[in-house]
Amino acid sequence: MKEKWCSVLQILEFVTTRFPVKSERRLFLDTSTVAGRHSKMLCLRQVCLFTLRHYKARTLSSDLLLSQIKSCTHEDEVFSLVGRNKARLSEKHVGIALNMLWQLQKKRPLLLRTSDYVRNHSQFVTLCILAENKVERMEDEVIVDTLYSLLRLSVEDHDSLTEALVTEAWKRLERLSLPALSKFALCLYKQHRHFSPITGEVAHIVDVKLDSIQDIRVLSVLMISISDVISQSFRDRLLQKAEQLLEEKNEVHFNYAKRTLQFLQNVKLRYHPLLEKCNQIFLKSASHLDIHSINFILGLYEQLGFDNAEFRLVAKQLLSETIDDYDDSETFTKLFYNLGPMAGSNVRVRLLTTAEYMAEKFSSYQVLLILKAMQKMKCRNSHLLKKMASVLHKHLDSYHVLHLVKLTQYLVALRCQNLELMAKLKQLLFGCLKSSVTPADTAAIIRVLAMLPSFQVEEVTINKVAAILPQFSLHHLNCIATALVKWNHYDQLHWQNSSELCVKLLQKLNDCGLQRLQKANNLNLLLEELTHVNGEWLEVINEETMVTCQRLIDQITWANVLPLSCFLIKTNYRCPSLLDRIASVTAENMDKIHPSEIYFILFLFSALNYDPPANEEFFESCIQHLTSNLSCFETHHLVLLGHVLAMAGYFPPVLITKIFNVSFLSQLDAQLEVLPPSLKKRVHMHLMKLNRAVCLECPEFHIPWFHERYCQRVYHSRSSRINPLRQHVHRMLAEILGGSHYARISVLTPYYYEIDFECILDENKTPLSYMAQTTSLGDMGGMHLRHDFKDEGRKALPPGAQRIALDFLDSKDFSKDSYHLKGEPAVKKRHLEMLGYRVVQIPHFEWNSMGLSTKAEQVEYLRKHLYGTQ
Repeated sequence: MKEKWCSVLQILEFVTTRFPVKSERRLFLDTSTVAGRHSKMLCLRQVCLFTLRHYKARTLSSDLLLSQIKSCTHEDEVFSLVGRNKARLSEKHVGIALNMLWQLQKKRPLLLRTSDYVRNHSQFVTLCILAENKVERMEDEVIVDTLYSLLRLSVEDHDSLTEALVTEAWKRLERLSLPALSKFALCLYKQHRHFSPITGEVAHIVDVKLDSIQDIRVLSVLMISISDVISQSFRDRLLQKAEQLLEEKNEVHFNYAKRTLQFLQNVKLRYHPLLEKCNQIFLKSASHLDIHSINFILGLYEQLGFDNAEFRLVAKQLLSETIDDYDDSETFTKLFYNLGPMAGSNVRVRLLTTAEYMAEKFSSYQVLLILKAMQKMKCRNSHLLKKMASVLHKHLDSYHVLHLVKLTQYLVALRCQNLELMAKLKQLLFGCLKSSVTPADTAAIIRVLAMLPSFQVEEVTINKVAAILPQFSLHHLNCIATALVKWNHYDQLHWQNSSELCVKLLQKLNDCGLQRLQKANNLNLLLEELTHVNGEWLEVINEETMVTCQRLIDQITWANVLPLSCFLIKTNYRCPSLLDRIASVTAENMDKIHPSEIYFILFLFSALNYDPPANEEFFESCIQHLTSNLSCFETHHLVLLGHVLAMAGYFPPVLITKIFNVSFLSQLDAQLEVLPPSLKKRVHMHLMKLNRAVCLECPEFHIPWFHERYCQRVYHSRSSRINPLRQHVHRMLAEILGGSHYARISVLTPYYYEIDFECILDENKTPLSYMAQTTSLGDMGGMHLRHDFKDEGRKALPPGAQRIALDFLDSKDFSKDSYHLKGEPAVKKRHLEMLGYRVVQIPHFEWNSMGLSTKAEQVEYLRKHLYGTQ
């Protein structure tokens, strides 16, 4: 087309040049013949002049102006062009100009952007007025691009131009291309139109055209934008499509993976296949991640309950390399929050010092993040705490109620000693409680008020709870019950009949919780409420909860076996019908359940020491599924998995050989450095237990015992006091056996099992003396003497002699509703027998029974168990 116009222009130029103005005038003065001959040519020339002038004018005011706008390097250049060419600006010029203003801002670092300057410029107002007048003539993409640019420049949602653009785009919704539709959907999302009819229409179009979407960028934006208006089945289709596109593309930008994560967070779903794919994309893109991306990713991981030690290691390295690069409070806060909990001692000191120096610059939200990070770090640095407390005074009145709740929680955990600050917090929280109309807020406030020392509870607090009691969820009731018990116990209720009123409210609260359970008819909703129920109040509702779960047993599916299993682990209840149902649903839907979820299900059965029907087939099918997907597990998760299987007596060769490998253990050591302290401690302990189990039960693997020094360090760090029960029993054993030197107290066995008492009987059941144990109990001064198994007490026994381990079992060794032994003590008994012991386990419910209420009865009970005559 451009070439054709060039040809026409050349002809026009020739005509006007061949017949200039002078010739034109001469022609009219010549004879009529000449005039007639040239009259048509003159008419053509006039037409050509008009056409040429019009085209050149259009070129100057359109093509040239567009190129000038696009070549601008500063906002003032755009505004200058707009000011000089107002009358010539078409709808296309206006759209390009507004988009160019955003592009120029986008190139700058966040802190150097000047959106306020742009919005307040007089020519920006001119542009907006022109755009609003030309909206209907704009092309589809221009409308969407203009709307996006305005929102990026922080133009208010209710601005007349913004509303006009949204309305016009809505009219054209069906004909928008998929990229334009995704961009428009993102605009709606940024305007918080999450539940508007127009968002519903976008979702419908996506539903219809989903199969034709082949761009993960387009899909990821659409997924976020419509996440609040989709059904579960539509959500699953979106997940499958996203998984497919991420799988097909060799190179995927990490921003698309970030959006996919955000969608999972929006729909509150921890979908492991997508999480793992996104994590791999982040690892491949590590060199392109900055602190803001790392902060965003780790934040989403935290909200989704997902963690990856490999990514943490990468993040730690990247953040540590840039520790000196950030001098603004916002970026430093992100650095402190993410690097602090993972940092070594030297880096931690530098972070704390910088935080103290920058404290005055922190905003109210940044103060919260710093305190939360300090809580994670278990850092009670007095200087930084004092500094943060002084800064908090100027921010307290600006906090939302839930921010006040979090702030109180952090300060209590950090043992803040600023009495003035804590008093001000109490006052603000109590004011919020009086005005609160939301059950969740009310429960949260009461929960943290109960954390505060010396809080004097007023009657209005009790009345507030009583007034809205039926509206509380089980989690809220749990929080309030815990607070009431604490206040009553520490005598913090100071009005007339306060204790009696508190007890009555507590009973009413319990009844309310039980009624809520009895009315429950949806297992998924019930499990959501029970997720955060714990502590003593869980004991109150445990029995009714089990009844309700059994009533809803037909609602157990592969999708909810994980939360149900986790809840049963927490309750310590051994309910055969529920456990059998979980096992059958898991076995039938093994391919639908992620391997990491299988771990928790197996943990339930191993911890409760419960064998479902077809126990071996169940475990074997689970193990086959797990060993086929070991790549899904991180190194520390494999250790935890190995321990759970070992507790149940299973040692898959592929798993054991993978774990007890020098390369694997080196990788484990590296990743443990970035794990939370509690998890790190648990992994260390379970690796030791797995090592012990393999050495005792699977010598054919030839795995060495390499936890000697670890066990010594752990056991020597424990308290060395002997409890009164052990002292009492030791005296009775001395009476039965004929002296204290016939029984050892608090003994460490080979492989570091600790047993309460040990004695040796020969083939005639005569006690043998421990000659090495020359100190009498009376000379111990109550100190806990530990005996190493390498001393004389572990010398070879005479033929026919038997070493006896006497262990007292308390309530934690049994499931809640029965006298059934749990997994850990059962494994201990099994291993002690392998070490040559005859194991005598004395349950608490027998020792504390009415049948053993006197010393004589207890002595006789011990005698029968020791000599095997029971």
